[in-house]
Order: sequence, then structure tokens, then C-alpha cells
Amino acid sequence: MAARPASSPASPEGAAATGARLAGGARGGSPSAGRRAFPHASPPAMAATRFSTPGDSGLALGALDSPWLLRSPSRRSRLQEKEELRQLNDRLASYIQRVRVLEASKAALHRRLAQYEDSDGRDARILRRSYEGQLAELRGELEQQALQRAALQVALEALREEHQQLLARDAKKETDLSLAVARAKDLDAQLISKQAELMTSLSRQRSLENELQESTDRNNSFKGMADDSKNQLHNERLRRADLETGMKTLQDQVTFLKNLHENELKRKKQFYESRIQEIESGRQQEFEMKLLSALQEFRKEHEQRIQEYKDQMERNFQARIENVHLSAVKNGDLANSALEELKETKMRVDSLMSQNGALEARIRELEARIRDLQETIAHERGLSKRRVAEKQREMAKMQQQMQAQLDEYEHLLDVKLALDLEISAYRAMLEGEEERLKLSRPSPESGGIRETVTEGHRLFLQGKKRKRSLASRQAHNTCFKVVQRASSSGSISIEDIDPDGKFIKIKNNSHEDQSLSGWTVRRQHKNEADIMYQFPARFILQGGQVVTVWSAKEGSSTGSGVVWKSQKSPRVGESIGFALLGVDGEEIAEAKITYVDRGEGEGEIEDTAEGGEMKPHSQKNESHSCPIM
Repeated sequence: MAARPASSPASPEGAAATGARLAGGARGGSPSAGRRAFPHASPPAMAATRFSTPGDSGLALGALDSPWLLRSPSRRSRLQEKEELRQLNDRLASYIQRVRVLEASKAALHRRLAQYEDSDGRDARILRRSYEGQLAELRGELEQQALQRAALQVALEALREEHQQLLARDAKKETDLSLAVARAKDLDAQLISKQAELMTSLSRQRSLENELQESTDRNNSFKGMADDSKNQLHNERLRRADLETGMKTLQDQVTFLKNLHENELKRKKQFYESRIQEIESGRQQEFEMKLLSALQEFRKEHEQRIQEYKDQMERNFQARIENVHLSAVKNGDLANSALEELKETKMRVDSLMSQNGALEARIRELEARIRDLQETIAHERGLSKRRVAEKQREMAKMQQQMQAQLDEYEHLLDVKLALDLEISAYRAMLEGEEERLKLSRPSPESGGIRETVTEGHRLFLQGKKRKRSLASRQAHNTCFKVVQRASSSGSISIEDIDPDGKFIKIKNNSHEDQSLSGWTVRRQHKNEADIMYQFPARFILQGGQVVTVWSAKEGSSTGSGVVWKSQKSPRVGESIGFALLGVDGEEIAEAKITYVDRGEGEGEIEDTAEGGEMKPHSQKNESHSCPIM
């Protein structure tokens, strides 16, 4: 009978020791909390001590409902733990009061038993000393766990701050990278335009070179024609000189023939005179007359022949002179036209040469500019590659740090789950003692903290666990769980549904605007008839934006979104479904809220990425109306 209190796990001393150890570990407070709860004193003196509550720590209960305190997940978790520990401490205080009475009666019984059973009293003292030793060991373990929990909380806050800094640096690097890519694209566009200008200039230069070559060929042909004309003119001049020389020769011949004729006449005259002198006959007169007539006939015949020859020579010479003159005039006109065309060609060639020089200078300038642009682009590309490489290294480092944070967070979660299990065991043991002792349970104050966990379609690390952000809102004191499920077949999805039925949010997950003209939202609620809401005409949901459809009661006090006049807030605890229908009645997206009983293993929810990917535009929300330890 004396050994039963030491071995029974449901004894008041064991329950009080376990409650002090678990309450101190769950609060994460100072190690002296357990010593305040269970000092080294007798059991009656131990019952006068009460655990600290949020009101004892200086935090008013009204301040727990402040909106700015409920926004932080860690703050909500701490407030939740404090609220539950306050309730447990109240229950523990009543339990300890009952234990004090029982311990007093037990002491009286022990004094009475000491008179009859000294041996049993000694055994009880030995068992009490062993129990106190075990209690001291448990108190030391509780202090060590409290220190470890505080260190883990500090490390978690530091990791969160470092994670936020890394996210800010990542956003800045992404902005710099986008600016560098945009600048490289601008430089590429400028290079393409300059290359087009260069090709235009080169084609124009080739056309000008072709024109210059044609002009040069024409100039050479004109020069050849001018040389031919000059040669022909020179030949005509030589022929004229030959003709003049021939005419002079003919004139000399005529003069020579005249002189010869005169000499012959003189000789004949002398001959005849000598003959006449010799003849001194009577026929001298007749002979002279015959001689004179013969001489006259011979002179006439000779003069006639000379005149005919002279006329023929003059006609030939005149014809040659006229031919030479006509040829010279013709060649002179051709030469003048050739000279004029040659001058024009030379002027055009000079202008083309000047234009060619200007174009060559422009081409050299453009080539220099192209080289500068190519060097700039090469430099920018190298800089962009270095930035991208640095960005990738930083992202890899951030992923490693995030993985380390997730591992640390997982370790903290394991510790928290262990503490939750111990608290659950402590609660079960305390409830068992209350039922055994028939103690009345204090009713908890109305109002708890409901936590909503939203699972999105983005995965940061594949194959690893990750925590979700917690959003708190006021709920009822019944223990149930709100499960939200949503899915979509396109870029439009149902983003969020208010469990109280105040609003429904529809999001455009693409970057392009989507017209919702003629689209319909359908509400399904138990066996009631479906309620339909049709978007107004020309309603456009911009890319990445969210539109809120408010209920008739809530829409009057809000200034944004659209109002569903026939939509009223349903009663809390009733399942409700929504569907988004297209113009042709095809279901684009759907979402449903279901209220179910709370299952086992309540705590912070973990999502495991299986297979490395999730279905796009699908989400699952769970809300717990009971406090989560």
C-alpha cells in the first residue's frame, strides 16, 4: 500500500510534477518557472503556488485581440499557447487545491498510521525521498528543455531576418538583370539598324561605282573616237599637203612645158630662120606662109592640149579640195561634240569621285562606330554573363540557406510536436485525475484562434517539407475544421472564399487581360436552389489582378469589387460551393468549403512536394476553430 503512490502515474504528485515540467517547456519561459510551481516543500505548501498566466505577465487579455498582434504567425502561436496554458493553469489550481485537502487528510492518516506501523512509515519516507529525487531530475530536464527552446526561438528569428534580407537582395539582382538584358536588346537593335544603314550605303556605293565604271567606259570610247577623228584629220591634212604638193608639181610641169615649148618655138624659129636665110629662092614667101600656118596649128593644138590637161588637173584638185574640206568640217564637228561630251564626262567623273570620297569617309565612320558598338555589346554581354553567373551563385547559396532554414524549421517542428504530445499526455492525465476526483472543469472563455493554412501551387524546393503562412481570425468555440478546396482549368481561378460567406475572390493568373463579360458565378448550398451572379458587360479582369465579389450585406460598406445582391452570408458551419462558368456555360473554376471534425495530430500543417511538381491553379485551405498547441 505504501509503494502505490510512487509507481502510479495517476497519483497527484506525479500529475503535478508532469504538469510543471510540460507547462514550463510549452511556455518556453525561464527555468525557474518549475521551481516557482513546485518548490522543495511539503505537498500542502506546494498547493499555494499558481502558474503564471498572460494576465500575470503584464499582457492584458484585451490586448490579445488586437489586430496587429494577430497578424504575425509566431505571435498567434504564442497567444494560443498562453491562452491554453492559462486554462490549464486554472484547472491545475483547482486540482492542486483538491490535492492540498487530500494531502492534509493523508498527513493525518499517516500520523495515525505512524503510531501503528512504524515500518510502513519508514517505507513511505523512503519512497517520498525517492519521489523528490525523481522530481528534482524532472525539474532539471525541464529547465534544460526550456533553455533549448529559447535558443531555438532566437535562432529561428535570426534565420527569418536573414531570409527576408536574401529575398530583398534577390529582388534587387533580378531588377539589375532585367535592366541589363533590356540594355543589351537596345544595343542589338541599334547594331541591326546600323548594319542596315551600312548595307544601304554599300549598295549605293556599288551603284555609284557601276555608274563611274560606265562613265569611264564611255569616256574611253569618246577618247577613242576623238583619237580616230584626230588621226583622220591628220590623214586628211597629209592628203591635202600631198595634193598641194602634186598641184605645185603639176604647175612646175606646166611651167616647164611652157618653157620647153617656148624654147622649142625659139629653136624651131631659129631653125626656120636659118632655113629661111638659107633659102633664098622665090618660094620664100610661100614657105614662110606655110611655116607660119604650121606653127600656128601646132601652137593651137599644143595650147588646146595644155588647156585640157590644166582643166582636168584643176577639176581633180578642186574635187579633192572639196572632199578634204567636207571631211575636215565633219571631223571638226565630231571632235567638238566629242570634246564637249568629254568635258561633261570629266565633270561628272569629278563629281562622282567627290561623292565616292564622301561615301568612303562615311563608310569608314560607320565601320568605326560599328566596331565601337560591337565592343560595347561584347562588354555588356560579358558583364551580363558575369552578373547572371553571380546571380546563379547567389541563388544557389540562397537555396542552400533556405534548405538549412527548412531543416532547422523541421527540427523545431519536431521539438514542438514532441512538446505537443507531452502537453496532450499531461491534459489526458489531468482530465483523468479530474474525473477520478470528480472535479468540475472550468469552462474556457469564449473566443479562440482559428488558423487558416493555404496551400498554393508554387514550389520553392522540390521533395522537401515547407511551412505555410498562418492567418488568424475569430471563430466559435466548437471544435471543427474548415477545409477549402479549389481547382481551375484555365488562367482564371477562385483565389479565396470567406468561410463566413462575406466575399469570394477571383484571380487572373496570366499576364493578359481577360474579359469576364457574360461569365457567371454559381453558389451551391445544400438542397437550396443555385444562386447565380453574372458579371456586367464590358467587365475586364487585368492580368495578375484579383476581383472581389462581395455579398449584399458586406458590399454596401466596401468601396471595391462588385456586389452580389442575391448573395447572403450563410450560417457558419455549413458547407458551401462556388463555380465559375464561362459564356457558353462551361465550368472554368470551382471551389468548396467543407466543415469537418478536427482530426488527430493538430499543429502546424506540413505540405510535402511529391514528384517535384503540383497541379497549377489548385489550392487547399484548412481552418481550425480549436486552439492549436
